[in-house]
Amino acid sequence: MNRRCTLFLGAGALLSACVLIASLPTAFAAERPNILLIFADDLGWKDVGYQGSDFHETPNIDRLAQEGMVFTAAYAGAGNCAPSRACLMSGQYTPRHGVYAVGTTDRGPENLMRMNPVPNRSSLTPDNPTMAGALKAAGYITGIFGKWHLEGGKGTLPGEQGFDVVHESKHSWPSPAPESESDNPKAIYSLTRGVAEFMVKNRDRPFFAYLSHYAIHSAQQARASTLARFKAKQPGQQHHNALYAACTFDLDDGVRLLLAKLTELGLDQKTLVVFTSDNGGNSLQEPLRGKKGCYYEGGIREPFIVRWPGVVKPGTRCDVPVINQDLYATFLAAARATAPAGKILDGESLLPLFRQSGPLRREAIFWHFPGYLDGPVTRGRDPVFRTRPVSVIHQGDWKLHLYHEEWQLDGGRAALATNHAVELYNLRDDIGERQNLAAANPAKREELLDNLLTWFEKTNAKLPTEKNPAYAPDSPMPAKKRRAK
Repeated sequence: MNRRCTLFLGAGALLSACVLIASLPTAFAAERPNILLIFADDLGWKDVGYQGSDFHETPNIDRLAQEGMVFTAAYAGAGNCAPSRACLMSGQYTPRHGVYAVGTTDRGPENLMRMNPVPNRSSLTPDNPTMAGALKAAGYITGIFGKWHLEGGKGTLPGEQGFDVVHESKHSWPSPAPESESDNPKAIYSLTRGVAEFMVKNRDRPFFAYLSHYAIHSAQQARASTLARFKAKQPGQQHHNALYAACTFDLDDGVRLLLAKLTELGLDQKTLVVFTSDNGGNSLQEPLRGKKGCYYEGGIREPFIVRWPGVVKPGTRCDVPVINQDLYATFLAAARATAPAGKILDGESLLPLFRQSGPLRREAIFWHFPGYLDGPVTRGRDPVFRTRPVSVIHQGDWKLHLYHEEWQLDGGRAALATNHAVELYNLRDDIGERQNLAAANPAKREELLDNLLTWFEKTNAKLPTEKNPAYAPDSPMPAKKRRAK
């Protein structure tokens, strides 16, 4: 597939066929840009207006999309929160840092797990410099506002990992019922005010502001007036949850306030703004398969918008696959800075795509989840788990899932055509991952599998290999059980 960046038009719809833009922006801003990263929590690919939600309203996110570049194949580094944030902050794939899950990698009924999962780490180690630390070393003042979710002992708090200003406000939203009256649901407005004050205070020096929202993660909350708006609205065919929509609308209003503050301060023309999410949504993401926690598209494909006046041409879209690990290298390149000595970056700078000046160097992107995550999903693979141990490669139009239970225990490569260890999809023709082509296209299956196995070696990926002695699928279902962290 010829992936490229093209023109994006309309009040919320993507062009189905676009013409390559002839005149490309080439000039960089005279100064190093400020960087504002707006990171939503559990906001899915289909949850925003410009992606075609039939119920949610996100006018300010939609406006940001029109003012910048929309990435149509943008991915989270993992299917749920903590590992995705570890990938973002480290610029690395999960085998490098070992954060695979929230809490443990054995979430679910132990008697239904065929293998012992690879143990989980809950935080980045102090010797693994974050993007905040790298930008701080380059002369930026750095601030986090909201969710960190990578705590794990000495040296792992955000103030110890490169952030000058820390404003988590974890408990600043009200604890009563989600529908109670509040001017600050999910801390959207207090966190937004914190970022605004940070920008005012540091308007004369380069800054990196990481707004890491708690919205729209459950339990959703919303202003009473917003909730009333969506309760009165005709439900859509796909989306119809008024509280979910209201929480998303309030999140969008926070985006409005920040963009207005940048304009008020005269910083909008010299600030690189990125908007994306940590993983798939908790609502259905059709035509994508699955949702949060899956490694099907609905669990990892995200809204992703970049606005950078003078570099990114407004009203453009890019179909090149990108992943949140890329932001580390991208922000360093924008800041004209280098990675810390000895730092391995798996992500790649997206500046060539921003400037429409050339392709990326890599041929594929990867995911690795060597554990279990409970909770079935619509059109998932499993009636019990959102995912079992799996690794994934996305290369060109193709995506291959390797499931380790069948791979390790049921014959490996010799039995690939029959043991369901591999799923292979052509995303160009089948974005919903409905037709498994692993048996029908063995040449492509073997090519991607070879590349995935090579990547295991390159990243020293730890694989689950041991049988679980407690595996007893015919026994009565026990209470959910977790091994020691």
